[in-house]
Amino acid sequence: MSIIQRQILLAAIFSLVLFILFYVMFFIAFPLESWSSLWERRVIDLPFIYIVPSICLLLGVCYGLISGYFWEKQLLTVETAVRELEKGRTIPVEPHAIPEVHDIWVRIEKVQKHIFEQTKLSQKLANEKAEDQEKIIQEMVSQERNRLARELHDSVSQQLFAASMMMSAITESKPLSDDRESKQLKLIEETIHQSQLEMRALLLHLRPAALKGKSLQEGVQELLVELIQKVTMNIKWKVEPIPLDKGVEDHLFRILQESVSNTLRHAKATSLDVLLIKRDDFVIMRVTDDGIGFEIDEGKTGSYGMQNMHERAVEIGGTLKIVSLKNKGTRLEVKVPVLQIEGDVE
Repeated sequence: MSIIQRQILLAAIFSLVLFILFYVMFFIAFPLESWSSLWERRVIDLPFIYIVPSICLLLGVCYGLISGYFWEKQLLTVETAVRELEKGRTIPVEPHAIPEVHDIWVRIEKVQKHIFEQTKLSQKLANEKAEDQEKIIQEMVSQERNRLARELHDSVSQQLFAASMMMSAITESKPLSDDRESKQLKLIEETIHQSQLEMRALLLHLRPAALKGKSLQEGVQELLVELIQKVTMNIKWKVEPIPLDKGVEDHLFRILQESVSNTLRHAKATSLDVLLIKRDDFVIMRVTDDGIGFEIDEGKTGSYGMQNMHERAVEIGGTLKIVSLKNKGTRLEVKVPVLQIEGDVE
């Protein structure tokens, strides 16, 4: 039963009760000579006993209808405000003449300020945490990558170079011919040469993968361009330059890395679309593929990567939504509010 129906019913019952109490008291004070006078006395050609209750009932219904519409409007306004607050949007709070409704709006304003402060604090902590962790991890990763690069260069790369030189000497010392042995030696030499090229590419890729010295836009573009060179997947992207805190950029980039990694390992996709835009005070990052998809419940319960991405989104005050259909692909979307920090706007 809606609030309008309840108000109409309550007002009608209340008006009838008042009518009955009034007439009981009236009859006690002024007893009737005969009960038939209630039927004989007429108002607008209707018996008095009918017209008065009908008028009371009609007035009660009208009052209930008006009050029901009024309170429905007030409650609908509060419900809309709470729904917008749930989505993370800013709600303009206005004073109300009704004290009860005004108290509700005051509490909504307090909750809104609390959520804003929590989101601001979460992003600040994430920013500080990301900076501290990046310094430590970046140093460790850089040292390990440099060590691996030196060892590969001093051992495998040098051995490949020596093998290449020996094969060149062997092929040059043999007379030119089209026999089977010469072709095999030539093939071995080409294989060693290709291995050298692969080793050089590996040494070039032994570098930190974080956003050191780069913006989020530059990091995303560099990651996707490098991915195009390695896989045959059709990759498209739209990345807008969005100024963000270091912590927010780092978390979004890590979520993108995890999502792309899941696509390459599990999706069996032929295309990948990446979108990074800012709309209505929100940063939206969307990663879509046309792979085999998966069951969302299975992904939540059994995937560490899914949990890691969700935790990263929550740490910066955002939300993560994943939609996946079997044999139709997967779409991951992250929405993070962009806070207007005092001092940024002059």
